[in-house]
Amino acid sequence: MKKWIFALALLLSLILCVTSCEGNIGRWIKERWKAMTKKNIRESVIAGSWYPGDRTKLTNDIKGYLAQIPEHKIEGDVIALIAPHAGYVYSGQVAAYSYKLLEGKKYDVVVIIAPSHRAYFKGASVYPAGGYRTPLGIVPIAEEITEALMKKSTLIKSIPKAHAQEHSLEIQLPFLQVALGDFRLVPIVMGEQDLRTCEELGKVVAEVIKGKNALVIASTDLSHFHPYKEAVALDQVVLKRVDAFDPKGLSEDLGKGRCEACGGGPVIAVMLAAQALGADQGEVLHYANSGNVTGDHSSVVGYMAAVLYKSAKAQTTTHKKGKVGVDLGLNEEEKKTLHEIAHTVIWNKVSGKEVPEFKITSERLKELRGAFVTVTKKGTLRGCIGHIRGTKPLYKTVEEMAEAAAFQDPRFPPITKKELNDLGIEISVLTPFKQITDVSEIEVGVHGIYMERGFYSGLLLPQVATEYGWDRNTFLEHTCRKAGLPHDAWKDKDTRIYIFSADIF
Repeated sequence: MKKWIFALALLLSLILCVTSCEGNIGRWIKERWKAMTKKNIRESVIAGSWYPGDRTKLTNDIKGYLAQIPEHKIEGDVIALIAPHAGYVYSGQVAAYSYKLLEGKKYDVVVIIAPSHRAYFKGASVYPAGGYRTPLGIVPIAEEITEALMKKSTLIKSIPKAHAQEHSLEIQLPFLQVALGDFRLVPIVMGEQDLRTCEELGKVVAEVIKGKNALVIASTDLSHFHPYKEAVALDQVVLKRVDAFDPKGLSEDLGKGRCEACGGGPVIAVMLAAQALGADQGEVLHYANSGNVTGDHSSVVGYMAAVLYKSAKAQTTTHKKGKVGVDLGLNEEEKKTLHEIAHTVIWNKVSGKEVPEFKITSERLKELRGAFVTVTKKGTLRGCIGHIRGTKPLYKTVEEMAEAAAFQDPRFPPITKKELNDLGIEISVLTPFKQITDVSEIEVGVHGIYMERGFYSGLLLPQVATEYGWDRNTFLEHTCRKAGLPHDAWKDKDTRIYIFSADIF
């Protein structure tokens, strides 16, 4: 009887603590208790096989891996990590190179993006509520974030089969539990790994966790079951793209079979999310493959540890928030007219109606101007196309580019009627281009960049650099990548660089 009374008193004390605590500690206690008393705890499916099932042995093994990693200081803020997901006996020591960077740090939320090995589904799946259990305890789900992700994108859903038997996400948790202690989890498993899915997932994740004390992790192994030398050659392609912080280049290499990574999609999505959160540097911390562990070089699997971070330099050189671009003298009524033209074109085309002939009296709107129309859906890019040269009246350019952005951007399917109420429109009216030979003329927050070499060309609008927090060199590198050129092609004398500005509204 006394034991029962003591247990009841303990439970009541915990409840009082939960209801009275405030701030981060109180929230964590509430969510921990909520997770532990719910039925939707995702139980471990690999404890005792992929890693030890005994709490003490598991803790000691991970601490042993971490103890063998030399100290390595990152000059900046760690935004994301990349870690392998094989059994600890094969890849645990490689993973430790990533998780070593977390010692002494604290993150309230950790987003893990992992590939699906056992279930096929479209888009990506979150485990929306409850928690994940390992032998080291339950990691509670950051439910307000999983809910926000599903609200922001139709590509992100809750698909139970995606998480039921998947090892690639769970295997990261014990390392995090040892290195960080307490944190809340956002578990995401990708069913499709095409570039469009990666781009939307990366953007939405960044939007939802921006301003929070959060870490993002990509789970991936590299090439599978090739002879040692062949595997190393394939894996070096991935390593170089990560070191160059080049997600689009990595997507292209994977698509053309130049390299392999079962979590290539998660890596690309995390790189894009990290860029949106201000990261400007990638660094491969360690590479090895199963042949280094087993001694069998006939058929190996590759493993990589890497970090994506915001360098100290970027933190001091990024553009201060404020108006981007320049004022070209358009008044509010003229800007409103251009928005109405773009809106009417998209709505009428989707509805199968004729687009009316627009009667324009403003002389400014009749000036020959280049312009871009950007269409977003709930804040996520849905299409962007423009004319860079002023060959038609501005209002006509906006009319044509609105239709092109909504229905002809090759990155996206045409806009449908059910999306109309979720759309936003941004118009960028361009200034004439100016060719430069000295990149110091580029002012982040004022200028956009257009670059061409041979048959390759690419353009980034002025607002892109400020949205991602880039400095001048990073802006140049990404323009190179947009043009399909090496990231340092801007230094080549054969590359022509043009700057321009825009009135953005």
